[in-house]
Amino acid sequence: MSELEDIKQLLTEIRDNQQHSIAKQEEHIALTQQHLDRAKSQVEESIGLQREAIDKQRTITRIAIPGILACTLAIVYLVVRYF
Repeated sequence: MSELEDIKQLLTEIRDNQQHSIAKQEEHIALTQQHLDRAKSQVEESIGLQREAIDKQRTITRIAIPGILACTLAIVYLVVRYF
C-alpha cells in the first residue's frame, strides 16, 4: 500500500505542478497581450505623427518653393538690370 500512496502523491505533485505551470503561462500570455496592445497603440500614434509631419511638409513646400522662385527671379532681374 505504501507504494500506491507514493504513486498517488507523485501524481498529485505532477498535477499541482502542471496547474502551477498553466497559471504562469496564463500570466505570461496576459502580459504579452498587454505589451502587444501597447505596441499597437504606439505604432498607430507614430503613423499619425508621420502623416501630420508629411502634411506640414507639403504645406511648407507649397509656400517655400514659390517664395524661393520669386526671390531668385528678383535677384536675376536686379543683376541683369544693374550690371
